[in-house]
Amino acid sequence: MSPKIAPVIDLPELMSLLEGREGSAPVRLLDVRWALDGSKGRSTYLAGHLPGAVYIDLETQLAAPASPQAGRHPLPAARDLVATLRGAGADEGMIFVGYDDTDGSQAGRLVWMLRALGLEAALLNGGLSAWDGELATDDVTPPAGDLAERDFAQAQLASIDEVAAAAVPVVDARAPERYRGDVEPVDPRAGHVPGAINLPFAGNVDETGRFLAPEALAARFAGAGLDPQEEVIVYCGSGVTATHDLLALQRAGYTRARLFPGSWSQWSADPERPVASGAQP
Repeated sequence: MSPKIAPVIDLPELMSLLEGREGSAPVRLLDVRWALDGSKGRSTYLAGHLPGAVYIDLETQLAAPASPQAGRHPLPAARDLVATLRGAGADEGMIFVGYDDTDGSQAGRLVWMLRALGLEAALLNGGLSAWDGELATDDVTPPAGDLAERDFAQAQLASIDEVAAAAVPVVDARAPERYRGDVEPVDPRAGHVPGAINLPFAGNVDETGRFLAPEALAARFAGAGLDPQEEVIVYCGSGVTATHDLLALQRAGYTRARLFPGSWSQWSADPERPVASGAQP
């Protein structure tokens, strides 16, 4: 079942949910501040977070162990994610709101995963900077929740072989210089999946790091040749920032967007997979 809540919400809507207006369900705030270089984590959360928010670690709780065969941030098993959520106090019927302190590119991973489980989940537009109240410094540890077992919607996932054989648009969400193959700071080979178009996730937000309006996002994607009625597959370096594009696509009314979880880290690790370079697909 598709979530009813919008994939990205602004602070007034969050406040309405937190205050229980119009009989809304209980809300669980989830803090997902993370950085590839390890400069952010639980210590960042403890220095100041939204009151009541529980910390979720992207590296250990939102990803399975890395491998060349699966990529740097494989999706965890759904049962493991559900166990993580229960540990964060997740109950049936809750609404989940994730945030980070940048442009949503970290918390977007969690929010997309929750929505792929069929849960009501949204990203706070603007993240920590959107909050206009006091911050808390406690380590929130709620009682274990009763969230039921569920699985990822397979229609929202694409395997490496499906990407290779895709007759639908494939989108690369990385920065242009990585797409072109000018640089590759992390993965085995530089370049992109042949045929993939480049729609960097950074283009989904304005100069303040907040998501563009749905109409502006729809124009961006339509300008790249994407049809809201057709399927599209999205990847990035390791399946994290691709979810930012996926949430933006959902915000723009695209309902058939899929994630290639292994992304470039999986593709580039296989020497049998072809690689393209330059600015063109």
